[in-house]
Amino acid sequence: MKNYDLVIIGGGPAGLGAAARAYDEGIENILIVERDEMLGGILNQCIHNGFGLHRFNEELTGPEYAQRFIDEVEKRDIDVLLNTIVIDFANDKTITLMNEENGMFTLKPKAVILAMGCRERPRGALNIPGSRPAGVFSAGTAQRMINLEGYMPGKKVVILGSGDIGLIMARRMTLEGADVQCVAEIMPFSGGLKRNIVQCLDDFDIPLYFNTTISSIEGDERVTGCTLSQVDENMKVIPGTEKHFDCDTILLSVGLLPENELTKEAKIEIDPKTKGAVVSDRLMTNVDGVFAAGNVLHVHDLVDYVTEESELAAKNAADYIKDNFQKSQKEPIYLKAGDGISYTLPQYINPDTMQDEAIIRFRVNNVYQNRILKMFVDGKEVTKKRKLVYAPGEMENLILKKKDINEDTKEIEIKLEEI
Repeated sequence: MKNYDLVIIGGGPAGLGAAARAYDEGIENILIVERDEMLGGILNQCIHNGFGLHRFNEELTGPEYAQRFIDEVEKRDIDVLLNTIVIDFANDKTITLMNEENGMFTLKPKAVILAMGCRERPRGALNIPGSRPAGVFSAGTAQRMINLEGYMPGKKVVILGSGDIGLIMARRMTLEGADVQCVAEIMPFSGGLKRNIVQCLDDFDIPLYFNTTISSIEGDERVTGCTLSQVDENMKVIPGTEKHFDCDTILLSVGLLPENELTKEAKIEIDPKTKGAVVSDRLMTNVDGVFAAGNVLHVHDLVDYVTEESELAAKNAADYIKDNFQKSQKEPIYLKAGDGISYTLPQYINPDTMQDEAIIRFRVNNVYQNRILKMFVDGKEVTKKRKLVYAPGEMENLILKKKDINEDTKEIEIKLEEI
């Protein structure tokens, strides 16, 4: 096995976008490592449209969006290893891999881009009382069963969680003939995009219950029903609010987590809020030459932004490989998530090496109306954005300009203010 200048772990939208861009930046000795049997990642099972509006100015399905980048990778003749598992990743960039053809082998590239995507939070994290019958699926598993494997998970469905996958699966199950009785959401707001609430629930008269969770699951060998209960401000079930539903299937759409086991193995610093790596404005982690992009870094709402982020990581990785990567000589400036803001990404800026502009992405921590988003540099307002409604399901961004900071800058803060 030859060695590579750049290894990209993950062949989904982030990995594909990064590979094509790195090649165009002059790095031809690239390897994409993918554990599945095909490139494309999660997009292969997302057969609904709505992808590519920002990138291509048209609506594509998930497989169509992925195929455009698969074609770009093939056109550049970039090496790909499918059905290959990374079993160890050390912080000197040594990668230990295994597949059927090559057995176990190691690589030590000049740079690595982490693009492993994210995974669903499992039922075990929820502590739902009741038995453990068949018929309880994560929404993503049910999506794969229907769209890729041709199996119908069930006929009478209750969905817990209003993340985008849960909303999309409410519509998908309905179109396949299932009776989707409701979507229950423990928070007082949805975790999904507004357009998905309208197109997937409202258009099909599927009720959405806020401040509600599943308080018990019934059934022996197969789910026969469940009980929904309202919760208080501490997420505790309120006695007397129980409502029973007969069902044979429960889908869980209770959040996504960056797939960061390899990141932790390499002793890369993890942000407790995003659950992804801590990165600079150039998307490099605290391990020299290791970059991260896409849902492994923080969970995105649009794949277009995943691609944009991965291309930035690729450009910086290419500069690193070509020794054009200027190392910061200044103390980093950490961004502060102020009032109403859950997190920021990147977490810090290197003031002496940043580009003319840096995109700062973040999410709000609740639903807010008539607020102004503002960015402050050492207390001075440098940019703002006003919207009628801000919601956690939609990622926001502001542009930080290099001219607005200097070598004496101590703090950059983003916060919401009332109008």
